[in-house]
Amino acid sequence: MKLTYKQRIFFYFFIIFALFAVCIIIFEQREEKAQRTQALEDRLDSYADMIHLYMDQYQLTDSNIVEIQTLAKAMPLDIRITIIDESGKVTFDKDIENFNSLENHMDRPEIRNASYLGKGSNIRMSASTHHEYLYYAKQYKGYYVRVALPYTIETKSMLKADNLFIYIVLGMFIIVLLLLNYVAGRFGGSISQLKNLAVKIKEDKPLPEKIAFPDDELGEIGNQLVSMLKQKERSKREIELEREKLIQHFHYSQEGICIFDRDIRKVYANTNFFQYFNFIVEQPVFNLEAIIKEQVFDPAIEFINKRKEGDNYHTYQIKKNGKTFSIQTIVFEDDSFEITIKDISKTEKTRQLKQEMTNNIAHELRTPVTSLRGYLETLDTQTLPADKQTQFIHRAYQQTIRLSNLIEDVSLISKMEEAPTQFAMEKVNMSQLINDVRIDLTDKLKENDIQLLVSIKDDLVINGNYTLLYSIFRNLMDNSIGYAGQHIFIDINNYMEDQEYIYFSYFDTGKGVDEQYLPRLFERFYRVNEGRTRDTGGSGLGLSIVRNAVLFHKGEIQVRNHSGGGLEFFFTLKK
Repeated sequence: MKLTYKQRIFFYFFIIFALFAVCIIIFEQREEKAQRTQALEDRLDSYADMIHLYMDQYQLTDSNIVEIQTLAKAMPLDIRITIIDESGKVTFDKDIENFNSLENHMDRPEIRNASYLGKGSNIRMSASTHHEYLYYAKQYKGYYVRVALPYTIETKSMLKADNLFIYIVLGMFIIVLLLLNYVAGRFGGSISQLKNLAVKIKEDKPLPEKIAFPDDELGEIGNQLVSMLKQKERSKREIELEREKLIQHFHYSQEGICIFDRDIRKVYANTNFFQYFNFIVEQPVFNLEAIIKEQVFDPAIEFINKRKEGDNYHTYQIKKNGKTFSIQTIVFEDDSFEITIKDISKTEKTRQLKQEMTNNIAHELRTPVTSLRGYLETLDTQTLPADKQTQFIHRAYQQTIRLSNLIEDVSLISKMEEAPTQFAMEKVNMSQLINDVRIDLTDKLKENDIQLLVSIKDDLVINGNYTLLYSIFRNLMDNSIGYAGQHIFIDINNYMEDQEYIYFSYFDTGKGVDEQYLPRLFERFYRVNEGRTRDTGGSGLGLSIVRNAVLFHKGEIQVRNHSGGGLEFFFTLKK
């Protein structure tokens, strides 16, 4: 059975304090016994001195040593007195009558010590009386005085150390054990909490809201650990949240994104990457690690394998199955990398359209600018009659109007595509707007004998941009005036509406267009017949502006040949 930390601490300190207590008791018992023995020897020493003084006073010799019996009777009865000469011969012994027959005593331990140190003691069994004695011998001039005390139970008790100290030590030991148990409990509680904390960390379990550690150093360490771990958990949650955001971004991204580790093993790939990958390669595959075998990705793999230090980005384009793709490679610090496949077909098409538009604008500007320059150069270098000068000035003025219209149309269509938020929205009365267009074109309508029929409710209101809504009907009517011919009529009708949209029809009864040209009428600068726009003075952008203005208002527009002749437009505008 594995002991707890508290039990181990208690056991270790119990052993330490027990050994310490035993050592203290043993040492004290020895010291006290030595002191008691010393006290008893001092007592025996005084007896020996008394005997020596008595013998010296009465000048007792070997011949009359028996006179010492008088002194022996005056001493305690249990004291045995022995007189030994320098040679070791016993000359007197209180308890032995025939002491002359005793063997030589120079080999006795107490006598040997006395011969070297002047005095000596020993506890042993007597060879003559067969009793155990505490012997004490002291050397004097010419002899030894030996005093012996029977080593009985009483004598042993006199030499035995007092047990009070043992009881005191045991009591203190018990108190120390209680204190040790308390301290071990506090340490054990802190250690147990730290252990539980470590288990929760190891098992990745959430920490409880409150953890109470004892108010000690271990508790302070525990509180600091909890604080750091909670901070780590908050950081982990924030990282997980950011990771989820990043994954969602990757998931819903229009780009195909795939992340590989340094060994070209897939870590993550979104749906678009699988789609683009299988669209680009010859044979569909589901194992993206096969990317290293596909030729279209050779530039990316070569960059990854041969890149220089600090060179972490590479991009190139490919055209496949009628689409254009941009393939980007980003290498990270740990040599993992990301490959992004982006369908730039629309962007590329837009770029080409812008390039074509720029070329068309330059082409459209070239004719009026050349004409204007020619007229002005003629007026500047030649002297012309007044009527010719007036004619050239008028033609030059017409070319400036054409240039101005072209610039305004280009500016309007560019603004619709690139900065639609700059158009302010307001409540627009459509009946009043169409009447404004009619007033502005009154002269041209009369010149071409064109009648305008309008079937619009007086209270019809759209939340839109007045300028763009005006441009829809203005350009449609300009198109009819310029190309439909004379002696016709124009019909504008709000033939239906629902909760979201208003439905319009616009047609004229003039010249129509061959069916093959209808799909391209809304293209910029498109002409059914080359030179048509220049002959009529238009910019070539009118119907393109109409289409973009309708799209701006969340609507759609179609065109067809009217059954009674001319063109007919159907379009919707969101209320």
